[in-house]
Amino acid sequence: MKEYQPRHILFFLLLTSMILLPVVYFAPKDGYDLFGIKIRFMTWENLLNPVTQENKDLDFLDDVNISDNQDKEFLKTAQSDSLSLGLPTRDTVLAVKSKTRLHMNEKSKSSLYTFFSALSSASKNKKKVNICHYGDSQIEGDRMTSFIRQRLQTQFGGAGPGLIPAINVYSTISFRHNYSSNFQRKIIFGKEKLSSNKYGIMLSSAVFQIDSSKASKGIPSEAWIELTPSNVAYSRCKRYNNLSVYYNSCNSPCFIEIYNKGELIVKDSLKTDGLANVFKWKFPSTPEKLKIIFKSTSSPIINAISIEGDIGVQMSNIAMRGSSGTSFEAVDYKSMSFMHKELNTKLIIMQFGGNSVPFFKDSSSVRGYAYRFRKQIEYVQSCSKDAAIIVIGPSDMAQYKEGIYSTFSFLPYCVEQMKHQSLKAGASYWDLYDAMGGKNSMFAWVNNGLAGKDYVHFSTKGASKASQLFYNALISAYKDWELNSITEKNKKDVP
Repeated sequence: MKEYQPRHILFFLLLTSMILLPVVYFAPKDGYDLFGIKIRFMTWENLLNPVTQENKDLDFLDDVNISDNQDKEFLKTAQSDSLSLGLPTRDTVLAVKSKTRLHMNEKSKSSLYTFFSALSSASKNKKKVNICHYGDSQIEGDRMTSFIRQRLQTQFGGAGPGLIPAINVYSTISFRHNYSSNFQRKIIFGKEKLSSNKYGIMLSSAVFQIDSSKASKGIPSEAWIELTPSNVAYSRCKRYNNLSVYYNSCNSPCFIEIYNKGELIVKDSLKTDGLANVFKWKFPSTPEKLKIIFKSTSSPIINAISIEGDIGVQMSNIAMRGSSGTSFEAVDYKSMSFMHKELNTKLIIMQFGGNSVPFFKDSSSVRGYAYRFRKQIEYVQSCSKDAAIIVIGPSDMAQYKEGIYSTFSFLPYCVEQMKHQSLKAGASYWDLYDAMGGKNSMFAWVNNGLAGKDYVHFSTKGASKASQLFYNALISAYKDWELNSITEKNKKDVP
């Protein structure tokens, strides 16, 4: 066996280095493409300055929540139906310190202040103020909305989870939902669509299958939806005494029966004019097991079910898994505007961007997306002329690259462009990415149990933290409006 001397090993290392150093020096960041296979080498920059995993300090989140005693009072369970179905638990809005702010221009500030005025007077005027929270999978299952809803309903009155899709495919803490197997889900951002696009404001609806052999004999087919309060829901969410069924395209007789714990409460029929309509019913107290049965020889479009209180805030979670938020303008205008008007929508939150971030190839694709998103804002504004709009941009999202988890390359630019286009459209903007800690903050959120191992979605605890950060920014803006209103009033009172 040949023996290798130290000089042989040294010569081998030097030769290998001479071969690899030019490869490393000229290696592009994205590697080489060889017969369709991506081959990566350590770059010269990384050789001289090796990258290390950044683990950001999240101490700023320790005092995100208000103090324990205040929090218990703030989220206390109402003791009576009359309280939980409308009246707020305090006369003044609790002030909170906010580490972030809503970005506004004069146009968006004006519309937001109009919302604050409606919010402030809702309980006094015995009116409802509707808020729609749209978003992708980051809000799925009512994870962020439920926390914000509870805060607002406790401060300003209101009860119930608000709008619920006829077919709810996401597990949620806020209600229990079941439906008959002959119901079919139709969504504008998926494969199963409505030819009429009459989705209303949920961007999803449902129709039930008709037994053609029965229909030919004039015998109606039957479909049902069942709703019960959730034991793990926030206190305000599991109390409600009003039911609304939003429907469209009802051209044949359709009977509706409503039961509570198997007892028939009402038997009626839907309007057959083919237009957007709503069927309403009021209960003396929260129904324990609500069942809605439809009977017809031709299914109407069921746009949504709403369960809510008498007055105050009604806030709906409208999650769209996989959506980039660019489908709104495809919805039929009349179906959407009808629901916004009927619900008295005063605020729309649009939380998107995350599903597009991994697919950006260059800065022009980012600008193209942000521009398309602005067009969605403008269409939603046209359908809800009295509503303010707040855009929540994407959170930090990390990908595993070169041995570390780091922010997607075009995410910061996406945030910048979404903010620019949102303000241009007259919407306010809240920067979730910055609120989390900015670039490369997701790794620390995962390490602290605030986000999942996909380095994209919040955990339950993380969603509460993010929700509180947003709520603080919203209420901080509200307090500014309140101070401004007092100042303006004092000016008028001065002789």
